[in-house]
Amino acid sequence: MSSDTDSTTTHASTITGTFFGYRKGRVSFCLQDDTRSSPLLLLEFAVPTAYLAREMQYGLLRIALECDRQKQSSTSCSLFNVPVWSMYCNGRKVGFAIRRQMSVSDVAVLKLMQSVSVGAELEEEGDLMYLRASFERVIGSADSESFHMINPVGSSGQELSIFLLRS
Repeated sequence: MSSDTDSTTTHASTITGTFFGYRKGRVSFCLQDDTRSSPLLLLEFAVPTAYLAREMQYGLLRIALECDRQKQSSTSCSLFNVPVWSMYCNGRKVGFAIRRQMSVSDVAVLKLMQSVSVGAELEEEGDLMYLRASFERVIGSADSESFHMINPVGSSGQELSIFLLRS
């Protein structure tokens, strides 16, 4: 039996997302299959960590990352391979996000947080701030994916979503 909705069904799964950065530095965003796996995507946002923390205080954060469709490239190129994104935070353009490789510092931070499945904290030593959570990954098409933070059971806290869009 097949359903009439099969052709319009989106694919959804759960993935680990981590925002991290030093209070006076820029924030990075990492997507992993689980807390012990290599990153699927590692982005550095042009916004300071403190700015993003302030935006999160209000309980609603929507980050849209948009890239231009390249003339020679087909849509078969994964969104995770796009090198530069225009970044919008709650509807305002705030700069860019850049895909990058793991540094020694990133490896150390992710290793430090390996046992954390969900949480937010400010590490006093070095002013490291992080937010790690499970996200529902929704693949809309080859040109759009979104990640929606899953709040722990019984929690009605932060609403946070990240959208990757190729236009």
